[in-house]
Amino acid sequence: MARTTMIAHKGKQICFLDFHDVTDNAQALLAIAEARKIVRSRPMASVLTLTWVAGSSFNKEVAAQLKELANGNRPYVRAGAVVGLSGLQHALFVAVAQFSGRRLATFRDIEQAKDWLAAHP
Repeated sequence: MARTTMIAHKGKQICFLDFHDVTDNAQALLAIAEARKIVRSRPMASVLTLTWVAGSSFNKEVAAQLKELANGNRPYVRAGAVVGLSGLQHALFVAVAQFSGRRLATFRDIEQAKDWLAAHP
């Protein structure tokens, strides 16, 4: 099952990283690799990303790969949103954002995140 797909919302293409309910570390690493390949195949500063993480868990290796994903995707991403953060996920999010220097908006609802991304020029 593809975890990273392109979706259309209000005339904009959004790269949807569906990491929700990923609790198996091997599955998480595969999803991260897929996202890396898709985002980095796009033109620089062109990608709107929406990452859904509700219900997922991670270990140290997955956390390191998420940091690398966010940092390496930076030149390709025009705007990014994250939905579904809770507890330890929020702590990892803060670490990833600091490490990568990325500004990622957080939302509780996917539709709000899509609307926010679609409003970006």
